[in-house]
Amino acid sequence: MHHHNNGLKTVMLLGGLWAVLLAIGWVVASGTGSSAFIWIFALIGLASTAYSYWNSDKLALRAMRAIPVTEQQAPGYYRIVRELSQRARQPMPRLYIAPTLSPNAFATGRNPENSAVCVTEGILQMLDERELRGVLGHELMHVYNRDILTSSIAAAVAGVITSAAQFLQFAAIFGGGRGDGRGNPLVGLLMAFLAPVAATMIQLAVSRTREYDADEDGAKLTGDPLALASALHKIELGTSARPLNPADQKLVNTSHLMIANPFRSGGVTGLFRTHPPTADRVARLEGMAGLGRR
Repeated sequence: MHHHNNGLKTVMLLGGLWAVLLAIGWVVASGTGSSAFIWIFALIGLASTAYSYWNSDKLALRAMRAIPVTEQQAPGYYRIVRELSQRARQPMPRLYIAPTLSPNAFATGRNPENSAVCVTEGILQMLDERELRGVLGHELMHVYNRDILTSSIAAAVAGVITSAAQFLQFAAIFGGGRGDGRGNPLVGLLMAFLAPVAATMIQLAVSRTREYDADEDGAKLTGDPLALASALHKIELGTSARPLNPADQKLVNTSHLMIANPFRSGGVTGLFRTHPPTADRVARLEGMAGLGRR
């Protein structure tokens, strides 16, 4: 068993996001003499989070042009998900297939009673049944761990930070602060440039942490960590050969939900990855199976 304290990490990372948001509010408040901005930004963050959370399934499925499938159309898919749902004593999610040859999968929905799992045509063609079972176990654990709520909060707050920082940048350049010396335009500019970067890094760190959790919990659910390890290796090769279009902003907004980065990795550094390195994930899964280094 692995214990990475990922739950504590997630709480601390989300706290960091809110701290950045409130810091922007404080900078604006110190420049305007009104603390109302702190509460305004906090309320905007709450409203954005609620909307994103409530509509997460619709937004993600629409971005992938996913199509609902029946048990007659995909009997193996249904059989695996039903078995794993029953094992976890959770309700059966709605099942979808996305019409793309890029191999990937994701789960979405605000709770287990209102959840959906989507796989692509590419992943169904690439993986054998054992590997597909490993992937579906991973995705179901995202739902059971309420990761959609976590990712919705992170994405919404990061988005508000970016918008607030743009406002702060405009105010610092053209407002020049208050005339009483309390407003410092240089501090405002610094916060305006650094806050979105910090927010993005924290959001991506949340995503990577939840992926590790879903790997571990999904492997426990299926009882077969090596199946997921094999699937992740194949998926990485498949997405490199058939990546999704990074110019489609809807796909970019959905990419953090997927089991693997759907775009070509390029030279992206570890801090700006939406997913942990596949080699690290595979090593942890092999460790669960007793094949890792002692």
